[in-house]
Amino acid sequence: MRRTALAAVLCLAAPPAAASDCRLALLLALDVSSSVDAAEDALQRGGLVSALTAPEVVAAFFATDQPVALAIYEWSGRYNQEVILDWTLIDSRATLLGAAERVAASKRSHNDFPTAMGYALGYGAGMFQRAPPCLRQTLDMAGDGQNNEGFGPAQAYAEFPFQGVTVNGLVVNAADFEGELGLIAFYQAEVRHGPGAFVEIASGFEDYERAMRRKLERELTPPAIGALPYPLEPRG
Repeated sequence: MRRTALAAVLCLAAPPAAASDCRLALLLALDVSSSVDAAEDALQRGGLVSALTAPEVVAAFFATDQPVALAIYEWSGRYNQEVILDWTLIDSRATLLGAAERVAASKRSHNDFPTAMGYALGYGAGMFQRAPPCLRQTLDMAGDGQNNEGFGPAQAYAEFPFQGVTVNGLVVNAADFEGELGLIAFYQAEVRHGPGAFVEIASGFEDYERAMRRKLERELTPPAIGALPYPLEPRG
């Protein structure tokens, strides 16, 4: 992969956020590729809003005195990434509610591009470069399909600064039976990355809110963050 392409992806992020100490920089990436129709995207955004404001997730956000920094972006094709919520220190319930309201008011930026997951990961790496200083960094890749444009996750992890970053996956398992099995395996073998990484599965976009709520609670609850070993599974 050419270094100019890497630089172009990293430069797509907005200007730096102010530095703040926190326990976790949590970056959520939403799939808006052409496989996600308008109704599914509405379920995705509404599910994220409901998950962010669920009582158990709110409790996990404020489980310690150290706050969490949150950012959200959507992704599809090679150069089709848009920030929904830039880095925000969630230091009060009002701030968390404001973040959820930002997602609720957001409009889909693209709807006819393929699934360029490597570029989406590269964009996330760029956002982490300007995140507030936190003890841990976690990126959540949510999607309903495998990479089908440009370089894949393995090359992204090799070329971009992902040292110390945990990448979790949220598989929207909505394809046919064989496709479902292949998508889960792809996320487990190729997307999941770093210490304590895991994959959560939603049974279609109707189940997105439950899966996102479960994943956020697991990531945000202090004893669980980075506590699980990263299992090595055979590939191929």
